[in-house]
Amino acid sequence: MNNIEEDKVKTAIQNHGICVLIPTYNNAGTLSCVLSDVLKYTSNVIVVNDGSTDNTADILDRFKGKIHVVSYAKNKGKGGALKEGFKYAISKGFEYAVTMDSDGQHYASDIPVMVKAIIENPGSLVVGERDLSKVDINGKSSFANKFSNFWFTVQTGKRLKDTQTGYRVYPLKKLYGLSILTSRYEAELELLVFAAWNGVKIVSVPIQVYYPPQLERVSHFKPALDFTRISILNTILCFAAIIYGIPARLWSGFRDKRFFSGEFKRFTRSKGKQRDASITIGRLFRSIYGLMFFLFWSCFLFTPYVFYVRNFGRNNEKAKYGLHRMLQWISKRIVRALPATHIKISGIDKDDFNEPKLIVSNHQSHIDLPVIMSLSPKMVFLTNDRMRNNKFFGKIVHEAEFLPVSAGIEEIMPKLQNLKSRGYSIVVFPEGTRSEDDSIQRFHQGAFYLAQELNLDIKPLVLHGAGYYLRKNDALFRKGDIELAGLPVVKRTDLAELPLRKQASRLRQIIRTEYDNIVSLTENSDYFKSLVAYKYDYRGWKVVSVCKKVLSFNDLAKFIDKQEEKKIRIINSGYGVFALLYAYVNKSAEIYAYEEDIDKYKIAIATSNIPKNLHFIHSVFNESYEDLSFDKTISLEGCMKVCSETNLVKVPLVS
Repeated sequence: MNNIEEDKVKTAIQNHGICVLIPTYNNAGTLSCVLSDVLKYTSNVIVVNDGSTDNTADILDRFKGKIHVVSYAKNKGKGGALKEGFKYAISKGFEYAVTMDSDGQHYASDIPVMVKAIIENPGSLVVGERDLSKVDINGKSSFANKFSNFWFTVQTGKRLKDTQTGYRVYPLKKLYGLSILTSRYEAELELLVFAAWNGVKIVSVPIQVYYPPQLERVSHFKPALDFTRISILNTILCFAAIIYGIPARLWSGFRDKRFFSGEFKRFTRSKGKQRDASITIGRLFRSIYGLMFFLFWSCFLFTPYVFYVRNFGRNNEKAKYGLHRMLQWISKRIVRALPATHIKISGIDKDDFNEPKLIVSNHQSHIDLPVIMSLSPKMVFLTNDRMRNNKFFGKIVHEAEFLPVSAGIEEIMPKLQNLKSRGYSIVVFPEGTRSEDDSIQRFHQGAFYLAQELNLDIKPLVLHGAGYYLRKNDALFRKGDIELAGLPVVKRTDLAELPLRKQASRLRQIIRTEYDNIVSLTENSDYFKSLVAYKYDYRGWKVVSVCKKVLSFNDLAKFIDKQEEKKIRIINSGYGVFALLYAYVNKSAEIYAYEEDIDKYKIAIATSNIPKNLHFIHSVFNESYEDLSFDKTISLEGCMKVCSETNLVKVPLVS
């Protein structure tokens, strides 16, 4: 490892409050080399001199000022040494302790591996897994390890391949059973068992190990005595597993929200593909209510009315106008009854539809039709065949004289001339289809050919929020307000000199300008909260809990809305929740979200339809933090203490 990489590890160790704890007893022959190697990575070194009787004290004096030393005269055993070391580390404010043996079997070069594992899995207990098949180890030690592995599984329900390794990282705030820790080697097994019982995540990573020839080893392992003691301990732990372990595991699972931790795919996926917004109970009931409301008016009032008019009523202008008035009346009630939304209509005058016009609007959703139909009874729509053939409202569309685009201009032009002469405006969606992301697509020229042939002025309408409320290819309603804005009438004479292609482009630009204005005024953090929540719903109890905590933060708007910076760095954004919301609101900014926690990173990148301006990055030793070209760095409270730049903003959230 070169000096630059070592410096990155040193920085990470310092930032995360990590120390290296080395208990030693009569290992003077190897201690100096071990300390020299460890000091390449950190000066946060604590050596516990466990009553050594050799020249260990002299060696430690040579490192005076470079390491911390805890020393006492009487040997307490490895368990006792660890206990003293942990107490000292906690008193110095360290968060984690990497434990190593002083006999040279552990390589300091594996410290980056251990540090990386704890950064990726914060709060975990990291175990260095040795490959004992490649070293010269005696049969008794091999049996002891397998023996310990077996009883660990019995007592905790978890499997580990190496429970006897001393190369570990302990989360100092999650040391359970420390007060009753035994004094010898079996203490390390106790710490593992109590950690597992109390819900501490145990992560195993491969490490190197060196065993000198057996005749050269300094070993304090006493087979008969130690096996007897370990057997007694395992017997006690098996009873404790029933009395204490199982209740503790249940409580810790509830406390840490580990129950229901998996993704509920029936609600989050469709045909194996992740939904843009999860199905929720609220969405389901709102959509059923909306559908039942529509079907009630359609099936029990309007359809019978159409049947009566067609078969028994008079086929005159008054009857046809009455049908349109009925359609407007029902549309108003449907629009008002839509759950979890408010319809805002502006720029529409009651006299706008006194004279026939070509009404041009962007197209976002099935909701577009009832919203526009609620404005006036003197409207007909150009529709597609799917609407005319719909079994629920196809007959209504037919009787209301809505015309199919597929019939062709030549066939429908005489009918349009007739409708114009009777005072009806023609409603056209020049995009031809709804967009996937609510963007305004290219306008087709056909609509403006109609305006030219029918000599109609054009009334532009702008729809916003309808596609967000009812997404294309999604049958369930979301939460979100809808706005319909009317723009000033464009006179036919103002467009007469332009070719149809430029007429289409001109109207698209007019509508898009107003649409962008509405977006800038309305699409803030409050607007997108529900969508972000839908994306994280049913992806695990803890995930949903963190998502709700971020979204319910009172001052969220202060950190997200109306931001002018163009290149943003976000550190540890809570499964990506904060970064996702920031990217939705600030579409012109490039967002780089750094997630150290590997589980949070995987959940963040698995989110459906991540905006193109959002980039999730898994960074452990944080070389990317050295890039100072960001306009702003946002750090959620509770993440690592990095970034001393003046542009650092801390959001008081715990992610």
